[in-house]
Amino acid sequence: MRFINPIPFVRDINHSKAFYQNRLGLKIREDFGNFVLFESGFAIHEGSSLEQTIWRQASIGEEPYGRRNLLLYFEHEDVDVAFEKIAPHVELIHPIEQQAWRQRVFRFYDPDGHAIEVGEPQSLTPPRNS
Repeated sequence: MRFINPIPFVRDINHSKAFYQNRLGLKIREDFGNFVLFESGFAIHEGSSLEQTIWRQASIGEEPYGRRNLLLYFEHEDVDVAFEKIAPHVELIHPIEQQAWRQRVFRFYDPDGHAIEVGEPQSLTPPRNS
């Protein structure tokens, strides 16, 4: 058994695909219409079709899929450059902050309300003194 990746449900696959391509710079590996797999292994799936596949019925509601109980984590070699590119186009949770483990990150919401964190690679953070 090995874990592959989470697959967030999205309301508008084209809007979300453009968001992840244009805002986060992800490149598409395969696009099946209602399912998009990016080169990094991250994937998104149009929610109502996936609900139909899994539970044999789509939900009726239009509420966002994001529920503030999942954080999608990405890394960028230059978190300052990523922030400048992404921040003007998203609903920020917070700007760049240094975390207790000394990594610099910022967080925001995607179009479906999923929380996203972009941080500098862990290998760039100095080791903690124990």
